[in-house]
Parts: sequence; structure tokens; C-alpha cells
Amino acid sequence: MTGNIILPSRLMGRRLISTTALRNTPVKLAYTTYDQETSQDKSAKPPVVVMHGLFGSRNNWNSLSKALNQQTSRRIIAIDARNHGESPHTSEMTYQDMAWDIQHLLEKLNIKETILMGHSMGGAAVMLTALTYPYLVDKLVVVDMSPVKTSPSLQEMSVIMAAMSSIDFKGLQSLSQARQHTDKFLSTTIHSPTLRQFLITNVMEDPPGNFRWRVNLPVLVENFSTHIAQFPTIVPRLGGKTFTKPTLFIAGGKSDYIKREDHPGIKKLFPNAEFVYIEDAAHWLHAEKPAEFLKISSDFINS
Repeated sequence: MTGNIILPSRLMGRRLISTTALRNTPVKLAYTTYDQETSQDKSAKPPVVVMHGLFGSRNNWNSLSKALNQQTSRRIIAIDARNHGESPHTSEMTYQDMAWDIQHLLEKLNIKETILMGHSMGGAAVMLTALTYPYLVDKLVVVDMSPVKTSPSLQEMSVIMAAMSSIDFKGLQSLSQARQHTDKFLSTTIHSPTLRQFLITNVMEDPPGNFRWRVNLPVLVENFSTHIAQFPTIVPRLGGKTFTKPTLFIAGGKSDYIKREDHPGIKKLFPNAEFVYIEDAAHWLHAEKPAEFLKISSDFINS
């Protein structure tokens, strides 16, 4: 079973490097659709739209998207957030922009209602989408992200970004050499091999013989402390909006992104929220414990 890449326009095959051309407008998100196991009445079931976290891409969710498609018999649409993966680069990187991008994609695909799933940064984006456009969302799955507090661990990303920004790709001869060079450089700052391997998937060759970050690193750095790491500050400006439909928060037992003391505050925004912890997992729980994550998320989607 394989996913089919469906591009909504001819622009989807191009890299847009300018950070100003798309200012103040939704971007046309790159996405992959998985529908090999979908039943004949697929139009009757809202599809599941999945957004990755910071520095991720839809490719990180390839195996899980296939499995979710099989377990739920629903179309799964994995998307690249703006400034990530194969989606366009733009100077704007707020959660309002990301929610607008999702709404725009659903409109273009003529999807009237969907189940939204997002991890970390993607979790914040889908929460804001549900709060802003509740009529578009049937259910919501938030993976290790809280709307009421910012994890202290998230602030460590500033150090990681500084290290990534310091890497010089000049003189390197191949993509494998560029990634080895990046891994060695980052090892002095990032001690986790798993995290380093996750980050270096963003090293790409474009054009041939030239290496760069696939993500729009300068814009992510510029917007990190003021926007990306500040999702809870948006909530007071929403005018008391709530999302009352079924919502599932899946958290890592070893993560500090969602604490049990956060539950009352979260339920003020998402009164129909449930919480499930995968005790032996940290922030990237869907990658650390994919079988457990798949069962929890598919059971909720199928309920």
C-alpha cells in the first residue's frame, strides 16, 4: 500500500525561496493522500488531516498515515506546514496563518468536515483551526501540546536553532557528506542521536552541489520566541471561543508538554476533551511508541 501525492496546482512542484512573495496570503500546502484502504462510502466519512511538528514534514508520518488509513478506512491527508517540507516559504509564521492555510486547503479540496490531528506545533495549529473554524472539524486529536502553558523544554529549541544556523555547507561534495557533517556539528549541542537524525533529514541538495536546510530556518528563528513558542498567549485573544466536539489529547508520560494539572484549563477551551498518556514515551511519542499511538488514535477516530 502506498500513498499518492496529489498536487493542488502546478506551483506545488516548485520550491518558493522568497520570504516576501506570499506575505499576508494563505499558502498552497503540499500534501500526500492515503486512501488505499478506504471503503466505497468514503465520502460519508470525514477524512483525517495530519500536521507534523516543528522541523518535521509529512514524510515523518508516512508509515502512521498508511496504518491510520487501514485502521480507520478513512482518507488520510498528511500536510507540510508553511516553511516546512515541500510547502512554500513565506515570511509569515503565526498560528493564525497556519490555521488559515488548513482552512484554505480544505476549501480547495472541497472538504466540508474533517478530523484534525497535529503534533506539537502542528497540534497548536489544529487547535486554533478548530477554535476558529469549528464547523469544519468533526473531531480533534492533539499530540503532546497544551493550549494553556508552554513547556520549558520548548525553549531549548532556541539553542538548537542557533546551532543549525551556524552550520557551513560550503565545500561539501555529496548529500551524505553534508548530513554527516551536520550530525557531527550538532552533536556538541544535541546529545540525542535520534533528535539529530530527525533534524538532518532537513538537509537537502538544491541545486546540485549546493546544500541547505529544507525548512525556512531564518523565518523559523525570527518567529520562534514571538509566535511559535507562544501559543497559550493567543488563547485570551480568542474572545471566549470553545470547541465542544470530541477532542483527544495524547501525551507522553515522560514529556512536560501536557501535565495533569493542565486538564481543567484545557477543558475550558475543549469541554469534551479526553486525555490519554503513553507512560514510557516522551514528546515524539508517535515515533517512540507507534503501535500504542496507532491504537489510541484509531480507536478514538472510529468511536
